[in-house]
Amino acid sequence: MRVGLISDTHGLLRPEALAFLRGSNHIIHAGDITGPEILAPLAAIAPLTVVRGNNDRGAWAQAIPETAVLRLGPVAIYVIHDIKELPLDPVAAGMRVVVSGHSHRPSCREQGGVLFVNPGSAGRRRFTLPISVGELVIEGGQARARIVELDIA
Repeated sequence: MRVGLISDTHGLLRPEALAFLRGSNHIIHAGDITGPEILAPLAAIAPLTVVRGNNDRGAWAQAIPETAVLRLGPVAIYVIHDIKELPLDPVAAGMRVVVSGHSHRPSCREQGGVLFVNPGSAGRRRFTLPISVGELVIEGGQARARIVELDIA
């Protein structure tokens, strides 16, 4: 199973990001969507799990949760925008993966048996940080992640 990861679009859904996400079995958007028009094209590709970021304000964003728990087969995934606000111990809660955004810095690390993934920002460039997306591949009860820097002119 392939899970596409995207975050911090800030109102800009790049064609390169959509192209990468095509073929996903599920998509996770880790917040800072900044407009409802971003969600329909993602949901047209695959089932979508989305959380609200600190820049997601207004009536359109009120129904979006601040966190989400997703189970794909035996793999439990916790989604939150800002990892610094993580309200639980993911190991004790049985999470295998934590997906976050907010920092615009792509990262992937394993700690205590939990895979922490931030796909970075797929929206407007911030400072010299890359424009990136990611994916989780779930096979045989295991999850592995990959971050991909988009080739943006």
